[in-house]
Amino acid sequence: MNQPPFPADEKLIKQMRSRLGFGAYLGAKLPLAAFAGLRIDEFDASKCAVSLPYGWRTQNPFQSIYFAAQCMAAELSTGALAMLAIQSSKESVSMLVTNMNASFGKKATERSTFLCTDGIKVFEAIDHTIKTGEGVTLDMHTIGTMPNGEQISEFTFQWSFKKRRRK
Repeated sequence: MNQPPFPADEKLIKQMRSRLGFGAYLGAKLPLAAFAGLRIDEFDASKCAVSLPYGWRTQNPFQSIYFAAQCMAAELSTGALAMLAIQSSKESVSMLVTNMNASFGKKATERSTFLCTDGIKVFEAIDHTIKTGEGVTLDMHTIGTMPNGEQISEFTFQWSFKKRRRK
């Protein structure tokens, strides 16, 4: 396995893995994700797995998880890795989703997990924008599955990163 170009911020990893720490973060920054019941199940410099419950808060009228709730969990699985890379770099870098593609293959009728394994790629992208000052775009892929392994959806988020200029 490749290593990131700089060490991951272990304090942020610990906070995001902690139910209390992550809950406090969601409550302050992403209250809709907190209401939906998102959880980070796995998180390190290489991957992030975010789970989404099936229930009245995330359900559509067709007895499955609403596509927008899936999108929120999928985006967090990629965005948390980007946040980790930026915070670990100790530099000020902006991040923004500039595009998203999704496909849905099966109804999600149980707690679902979205796994992104593009952590090293995002660390490399952040390293590049810091060293060159150039903006970088990166496509990050995440796959949603139910507990039995059945794939429910796939998402690709295009993230844009740019080192901020000092004032």
